[in-house]
Amino acid sequence: MSVAAPPAASAAKSSAPRDLSRIYSIAELAREFAVTPRTIRFYEDEGLIKPRRQGTQRLYSAGDRARLGWILRGKRLGFSLAEIRQLLDLYHVDRTGLQQMRELLRRSRLHIEELERRRRDLDAQIGEFKDVETQVVAELRQRGVDPDSD
Repeated sequence: MSVAAPPAASAAKSSAPRDLSRIYSIAELAREFAVTPRTIRFYEDEGLIKPRRQGTQRLYSAGDRARLGWILRGKRLGFSLAEIRQLLDLYHVDRTGLQQMRELLRRSRLHIEELERRRRDLDAQIGEFKDVETQVVAELRQRGVDPDSD
């Protein structure tokens, strides 16, 4: 999750290379990432992005844009804001991004394990409902009632 470059599967509509010196307005970023300005301000309030200010106007750098892309991707993947903050902050500790990638790998594996456990639980629950369905359909038919009629 290096903030040096935007994520490969970013929500941004354009995958064209960005000018690292370019400044973005909140409206531009909101449009590009299909979020509201309020969402961006929320991430700012949480300390995840820190735009410069010119009077009351927020000025977002290419780094802020990349961080926003990672924040949104992290949220889509199910990471908490605390996890996202920790992953992003690792880039400041190790500019090579290696610590960040190792931690992302570790946390991704934990999320995969949890999702697979939840899928097993859902599959078991679906199986139980199918058993109930089979029993109720059989009982209704035994009583001469069409189980699919209202």
